[in-house]
Amino acid sequence: ITGRPRVTQQADSLVLTLSAATTLLIAGLSPVAEYCMHFARMLGFHIQVCEHRDAWLAEFDARTMLNSGVEMIRCFPARHLEQHGCPAHTAVLSLTHDARIDDLTLVEACHTSAFYIGALGSQSTSERRRVRLAEMGELSREQLARISAPVGMALGSKTPPEIALAIMADIVRVKNGV
Repeated sequence: ITGRPRVTQQADSLVLTLSAATTLLIAGLSPVAEYCMHFARMLGFHIQVCEHRDAWLAEFDARTMLNSGVEMIRCFPARHLEQHGCPAHTAVLSLTHDARIDDLTLVEACHTSAFYIGALGSQSTSERRRVRLAEMGELSREQLARISAPVGMALGSKTPPEIALAIMADIVRVKNGV
């Protein structure tokens, strides 16, 4: 999916294959998003955050974000994805718990080649979202199936750091082809 650097031998030469760093695009700030950024930074991901809500931007410490190498995109997440898309080495997370933001972001993410698309929510919330997205009629069954929701590995996570750990573990699992 995103590939890792590798060296292969072909006859009497070596071939070095490089790939772009894995990108984590977070659609909307939240406590879980902040922990995902922390884990993603430790894992060597390029981190982008799309946020348009002034209240969340005001709460978030911009100095921390700049010092951590997070790229802030001040834009409605769905609009950013619609205008710019994202490459195959990107995982898209919609973590706001706000259907007005998450639903549109997921629709646009499904139109990209992102290798992972995830949305926060319980099993019942995720099922209601699937129904809403299906009723919109913009996504095929295959596209809807690309959405990991509830997002993350089933670890019984309850707190924001545990939820973020489960999410990032699942992204790494998919990235590594497991």
